[in-house]
Amino acid sequence: MTVFLIIIVIALLGVTFWQMSKVLQLSKPKHTDDSQIANNEDNRKQAYILIAFTVFLYGLMLYSFWNHSSYYLPEAASEHGESFDNLMMLSIVIIMIVQVITQFLLHFFAIKYRGEEGKRALFYADNDKLEFIWTIIPVIVLAGLIIYGLFTWSDIMNFDEDEDVMVVEIYAYQFGWKARYAGQDNVLGKANVRFIEGKNTLGVDESDTYAEDDKITSKLHLPVNKKVLFKFRSQDVLHSAYFPFFRAQMNVVPGMITQFSFTPTITTEEMRTSEYMTEKVETINEIREERSEDLMAKGDVALDPYEFDYYLLCNKICGISHYNMQMQIVVEGEEDFQQWLSEQATFEEYMKD
Repeated sequence: MTVFLIIIVIALLGVTFWQMSKVLQLSKPKHTDDSQIANNEDNRKQAYILIAFTVFLYGLMLYSFWNHSSYYLPEAASEHGESFDNLMMLSIVIIMIVQVITQFLLHFFAIKYRGEEGKRALFYADNDKLEFIWTIIPVIVLAGLIIYGLFTWSDIMNFDEDEDVMVVEIYAYQFGWKARYAGQDNVLGKANVRFIEGKNTLGVDESDTYAEDDKITSKLHLPVNKKVLFKFRSQDVLHSAYFPFFRAQMNVVPGMITQFSFTPTITTEEMRTSEYMTEKVETINEIREERSEDLMAKGDVALDPYEFDYYLLCNKICGISHYNMQMQIVVEGEEDFQQWLSEQATFEEYMKD
């Protein structure tokens, strides 16, 4: 019954507005032009509106670049990150140049060739020269970007097999991460989700001797200036290992192993003391202080001060707690890293406890 009454009310409102429009139309002066065909005055008004919109559009673009530049990531904390950022910046520059030119031409021609009484539109059936220009230029630009991108990707993904590389497995599950370090032999033991039982939550093959010295941790420590080969494995659904500050991302696919390598170049402490991060942390803590005052006024607990840390995030919507799927990353000197690693239990020791 309620739904029926709502429908009746909406229908009556529609009739009311329709009748009001008729009254307004009848109340117009006799000299008012109510023709449905646009005249010179209509076209002139539309041209002015379009000029205002053009100014607004470019003003909004400049404002966004200026006001939101603080949200950019700082310098890359990996060796390949500079190449990645250069490719990204080149793409943005090309896109912005094309956007500015095409938007200007679109609005300029719409204003210049607006309708006027007595003016006839000139129709071109085709123009081979124009079609060639606007086809070949994008092809050349896109081909250049793709080739540059392929060379960049190849440099990032390929490395010398004889190079001293530390092997680490990143294991994804709903909704968290685990890291498994290859031991002194630098070879990870075999693993499969079918071996998951009891304490063996990563499905490591207990019969594989290479697995005995593996070390499983819930925090990822990395030595600075040393290449790390990550091997990714998923327990359940599709995840995506996302290292934003290191400019790295790789899908973690159930049933297969994917891999990615990079060399960290900036320690956690160095990033914390950088000018960019110092200002960002100060801004965040100012916001947290304001919110803490509101929370304490309501009897809630104040927010703790924020301190920067690298994090591994999931960049695939993998379930209800996807937003909180993260693992802390600590980049430190070789000596500190080795000290921390020596304190971690091996897989063999862990299974015996």
